[in-house]
Amino acid sequence: MKHLLRLTPWLLLALFVAELVFAMLPRPEPTFHLRAFGRLPVLLNGRVQPFDSVGRNGLLQIRDTASVPLEEKKAYQFWKHPKKLKATEWLLEVMMKPETADTRPIFLIHHPELLSELKLEEKGVEKSGLRYYTFNEISAVTAVIQEQGRQAGQLEAQQRNAFQRQALKLANAVMLYDRLKNSLQPADAQDFAKELAEFERVLPAGMAAFNAREAGQSFDPTALQAMLLPLRRFQRMAEMAYPLIVPPLDPAAARDQWSNAGAALMETAHASQVHPALKWFATMATAFHQNRPDEFNRAVDEYTQWLRPKLGQEVGKGRAEFFHNQVLAFKRAMITYLFAFVLAGAGLLSLTVWPAFAESMRRSALFLVSFALLVHTAALVFRMVLEGRPPVTNLYSSAIFIGWGCVVLGVILERIYRVGIGVAVAAITGFITLIIAHNLALGGDTMEMMRAVLDSNFWLTVHVLTITIGYSTAFLAGFLGIVYILLGVLTPLLTRRLSPQGAAALSTATGVSMSPPLPTDAGQIELGKALTKMVYGILCFAMLFSFVGTVTGGIWADQSWGRFWGWDPKENGALIIVLWIAAILHARWGGVIRERGLMGMAIFGNVVTSYSWFGVNMLGIGLHSYGFMDAAFKWLMLFVVSQLFFIALGCVPTQYWRSFRPTLPPQAPSPTPPLGDQPTGASVGN
Repeated sequence: MKHLLRLTPWLLLALFVAELVFAMLPRPEPTFHLRAFGRLPVLLNGRVQPFDSVGRNGLLQIRDTASVPLEEKKAYQFWKHPKKLKATEWLLEVMMKPETADTRPIFLIHHPELLSELKLEEKGVEKSGLRYYTFNEISAVTAVIQEQGRQAGQLEAQQRNAFQRQALKLANAVMLYDRLKNSLQPADAQDFAKELAEFERVLPAGMAAFNAREAGQSFDPTALQAMLLPLRRFQRMAEMAYPLIVPPLDPAAARDQWSNAGAALMETAHASQVHPALKWFATMATAFHQNRPDEFNRAVDEYTQWLRPKLGQEVGKGRAEFFHNQVLAFKRAMITYLFAFVLAGAGLLSLTVWPAFAESMRRSALFLVSFALLVHTAALVFRMVLEGRPPVTNLYSSAIFIGWGCVVLGVILERIYRVGIGVAVAAITGFITLIIAHNLALGGDTMEMMRAVLDSNFWLTVHVLTITIGYSTAFLAGFLGIVYILLGVLTPLLTRRLSPQGAAALSTATGVSMSPPLPTDAGQIELGKALTKMVYGILCFAMLFSFVGTVTGGIWADQSWGRFWGWDPKENGALIIVLWIAAILHARWGGVIRERGLMGMAIFGNVVTSYSWFGVNMLGIGLHSYGFMDAAFKWLMLFVVSQLFFIALGCVPTQYWRSFRPTLPPQAPSPTPPLGDQPTGASVGN
């Protein structure tokens, strides 16, 4: 058993590493080379990205998922892995085989009033209380959807109710779907390669007829009509197409002058020749529509070979971002953090019952959190390289970075206090912040270009990094406060002491040479006092970084906006964090609060920090309102309620805390009472 407990951390680490390596290995594609197509670069939202990102972000906006399930399974059937339509293949269907894409359940509608208004109650696929609909099922009511969306769009975001928000979201989803269908070829095209070849054939005669008509000369109306008919269809593509998929012919002159397929086809009339990229795309479309994988793969390879010498940097960026999308590093880190938290919790609960098992679980959790942190860090740096920006450029990236900071601090705490508390807090904060980031990603592209007002300079970079580290440390202190209260109320661990002899016995049982896990006091170790020292030290750290971040933000604002301070809601929120932490420290120094008071105020710091982080953005006012997202209001309120619950739990009198219940020392057996004496009941501590 001892050897098994010693090997457990390494076995679990090997399991998670092997799963990541397997995810990074290339997959054979016996038919269509979907991965090669998914890597091809396009220009969208002001940045170069692969087709895979276009499909992934489009699905997130329409369906709130990055893939489309092709099979259903029950919630309890965890062993089943139903087939899914991944983002690239779904995008190919939308652009090249729309009649099939129209049968996929991708439109999410769950508001009962909206379902009633659209008369869709008896249609769709239900999953976990949500209903998904195909385009064929909603096509008859698209006019109603657009009208409802138009009415909702006329209102300010803060004034919309749940019905109007979903109506607007559905209208935008239908519009996005229609734009994607017209991004590579006309939505009703059956053989685009043939249509494009025919257009190229009639183009010279058509242009001659057009020029003759403009000059007032006789012209061939048949030739002109043969050219104008396809041009009218291409005009709709130019108006509707979503990504810019046609690269510039001369990148040296204008590297960022990409165009959409419709605009490039309209330009063909003036250039008298079809752009080479359009011919390859037309070949891909026809081959995919007619299920000819060899022809599709050849067109993808030829286009890639043509593109690489001209736009090698863009091709490389497309491949890199595709790799980032496929590995899903943040999702894997999130799952690993959750698993590590379970192990750390098991170790804490068994600390005084089974020390060898507790140490094995603690080390397993530390190994997994360290591995997840490595993945988290690599993905964070990868995003920075892809964007060419600091780690924080929007709310999504701030959640990623704040979680990273919390985990780093938690691991440092665990290296100092080796009892599992630091690793448990690191794991749960890493998991929660990545969950928040996942929900923030549902709005679409998370690598969007930074807004002009946030364009990089030195003070912006310093401000963003320091203020987000301040957020991280404030959250970490609050979560340690929650750990203190839960351990104190629910377990006897908070006041348990471990002597040096006990630490030596633990080292012998596990085969690990340990330094004392906590600072000793007269040969004894107490968790409650150690947690107090942790929270106090972290709050000092949070005070420093929050103050520096607020000041450097004012310096940046002075350079960018011409004033150091403008009482903007975001600025006020940052100042409130500094003032709240200062109040905690002064209350502690003055003896106004002790351990429980410190923990309660630290937990309320989570409320203050979450409000300053993105709660003020929901006001929709001020120079920082670019991050507005009303969908998060419900979750913010639930988080606030949960923190108030923990504070209320911490106010419960200590006689009801398991860690502070008095215990009786063992007593020697009482002598038999003299005859005539009545036995008295034993005194039991409450």
